[in-house]
Amino acid sequence: MTRIDKVLFSGNTHTTVNRDPAAQRGEHGVVDIKLSTPSGENVEFIATEPHPRAEQLFAGAWSACYITAFGIAAQLKRVTLPPDYSVDIQVDIGQTGAEWFLGAQFTIRVPGLAKEVVEAIAHSAHQICPYSKAVHGNIEVGLNIITA
Repeated sequence: MTRIDKVLFSGNTHTTVNRDPAAQRGEHGVVDIKLSTPSGENVEFIATEPHPRAEQLFAGAWSACYITAFGIAAQLKRVTLPPDYSVDIQVDIGQTGAEWFLGAQFTIRVPGLAKEVVEAIAHSAHQICPYSKAVHGNIEVGLNIITA
């Protein structure tokens, strides 16, 4: 797997499971995209650019799938997630020499849980999520866990 030497474009998402219709919304010039999951939960991309690029759309679709898989993985491990957990994914398009590659960085925020527990859930979620499975071994994927 090749690392990106020079990032040319990035697509970023911040995904939450919205249980509060009064939650802070995107600012002027951005769009909130509401999706539903097979389990019926509403997943939101808050503050997406109005005309997203391909890497933004890929990050958004991956984050919707992944946050659902994260919830499933937590249930399988019998861990109750706090209502304010979130997943941020940055998908980069970049170059190493003349070659073009994708890369991704996940930031998972789960306040109040032990970092080791969140890390175990995160790795299990990658085993469940079809997007994660599709890119496994093909692109570099970083993981950042925030529990504070």
